[in-house]
Amino acid sequence: MILEKKMDDLEHELSKIVGLEELKLQLRKLAKGLLMDEKRRDMGLNLGRRKAPHMTFLGNPGTGKTTVARVLGKLLHSVGVLSSNKVIEVQRSDLVSNHIGETALKTRKKIAEAMGGVLFVDEAYRLAKGESKDWGVEALEEIMSVLEDDNLVVIFAGYTEPMKRVFSANEGFCRRVTNFFQFDDFTCNDLAEMLLLKMNKQDDKSRLNGFKLHPSCTFDAVSQVIEKNSYEKLRNKMNGGLVDHMLNNARENLDSRQCAVK
Repeated sequence: MILEKKMDDLEHELSKIVGLEELKLQLRKLAKGLLMDEKRRDMGLNLGRRKAPHMTFLGNPGTGKTTVARVLGKLLHSVGVLSSNKVIEVQRSDLVSNHIGETALKTRKKIAEAMGGVLFVDEAYRLAKGESKDWGVEALEEIMSVLEDDNLVVIFAGYTEPMKRVFSANEGFCRRVTNFFQFDDFTCNDLAEMLLLKMNKQDDKSRLNGFKLHPSCTFDAVSQVIEKNSYEKLRNKMNGGLVDHMLNNARENLDSRQCAVK
């Protein structure tokens, strides 16, 4: 029953993620393996501990990499891999200093903050610029040095092509980081589904809280509007950000129309 409850919780979290069906299958597979290990230990079996599943997320901005990282934090905590569900998100500026010796200190501080949870390194390719005097590689090496720790999972994220610099900057990268996930760009249908989900699940802090879509804004209608009013290159560049842009524009246009009413 506990196993089923945890899988149900995972499915609930995955239901919030639009598209990425292949990725969801891999996450379910990972979850089932971890949960079965937990069940076997409860039965008294002395199992060896799995290595922390460090990962690389490849894809354009707005494709859900940060959202999936947060789901993973909850999953890995619920099955006992991590002692916390926290996800610490960092970029180059959080890790690298222009002063000698400070990059290692900044990076270690963030590692210590993330210990017990997930360290999510966004735009990780910026740590491997390929310049001889750049301190980014030092930050990368500091992170690589703690990948054997059982109570930390590191997720590196970034564009597919530039991330190849990270793979080559440290010869042990692909040996220690063995889970690679590709985040594809969203289709018009994906973006329409995302927009409808956002409008149906507004929280108190949302700028659109209290507003509803007109009944004419069906799934098909929204998808057609997106396809007609944006080109593929823009959609691939913005992905989920396009939905936020559309909703903000809708709110501003509504305000303008209502102000014009006498």
